[in-house]
Amino acid sequence: MPISKGCKNPSLKISREDIEHIAKLARLSLTEEEKELFRGQLSRILEYMEKLNELDTGSIEPTSHVLYLSNVMREDIPKDSIPREEALLNAPDRTEKFYRVPKIIE
Repeated sequence: MPISKGCKNPSLKISREDIEHIAKLARLSLTEEEKELFRGQLSRILEYMEKLNELDTGSIEPTSHVLYLSNVMREDIPKDSIPREEALLNAPDRTEKFYRVPKIIE
């Protein structure tokens, strides 16, 4: 079977056994054609990673995200709570002061 389209290196870095092991871990049932296809694709990914490893990244600061992100938080201003009666209005079961829930621990 020919190597996947676009695979520059005919000596694939991922073995057939590696593909079968990965498929087993992922609980995938692969045909012979799929095994060869994924073998070529995963090999190309590894080749690309090797190419990226050639870059000097020593002066580049690590990032967790490519975009600057910040949380947008409202001002924390204390204010009065709603009255207890109003909080208990929609309770399906309640006492004078509390929500009543089914007992779950014996």
